[in-house]
Amino acid sequence: MKSNVGGFDRIARILVGLVLVALAATGTLGLWAWIGIVPLATGLLGFCPAYTLLGMNTCPMKSSGG
Repeated sequence: MKSNVGGFDRIARILVGLVLVALAATGTLGLWAWIGIVPLATGLLGFCPAYTLLGMNTCPMKSSGG
């Protein structure tokens, strides 16, 4: 798995995931809020399977050092 989620995208996924999971755990939102596990996992892992299917990548390009 090559990382394809970077920077702001990664932070946003983690924050949104944590908020949704917390709201689901407290019963504030219904069962659908457990979907927050998906953005949380993709943010923590730095890899999004949907990005691979769509040919997207938000990671910055690494310089060749030359």
